[in-house]
Amino acid sequence: MKSGTPEEEWREDCAPRRVLELFSTKWTSMVLHTLLVRHGGTTRTGALHRSLPAISKKMLTQTLRELEEAGALTRTVHPTVPPAVEYALTPLGVQLVEPIELVYDWARRNAAALDALKPRPTSRRRG
Repeated sequence: MKSGTPEEEWREDCAPRRVLELFSTKWTSMVLHTLLVRHGGTTRTGALHRSLPAISKKMLTQTLRELEEAGALTRTVHPTVPPAVEYALTPLGVQLVEPIELVYDWARRNAAALDALKPRPTSRRRG
């Protein structure tokens, strides 16, 4: 495969595919967005969970672990009783919120177009 060819641009590990893989899980963008916009980039697990009422504790924990492994978050355990766990966006995490905010802004401005979409069979959206 030659450098700069269309085949190379769409290889499995190309940048567009990597970003889509990151945001393909339902809660990734919501967790990053909420952490920055509602909590200034740092918060405890319970506060973040209360900010995302539709997410289960299990799914929140799984999403936070994946984002920590990816380098978008740091996890700090404070030596209190009970232990307090705090998550903070890394500089990379803050950078990842930028495209999310662009999509969310577009969605707010184009809600009518989104309302016109037929829900997928697996969607929880009320039609």
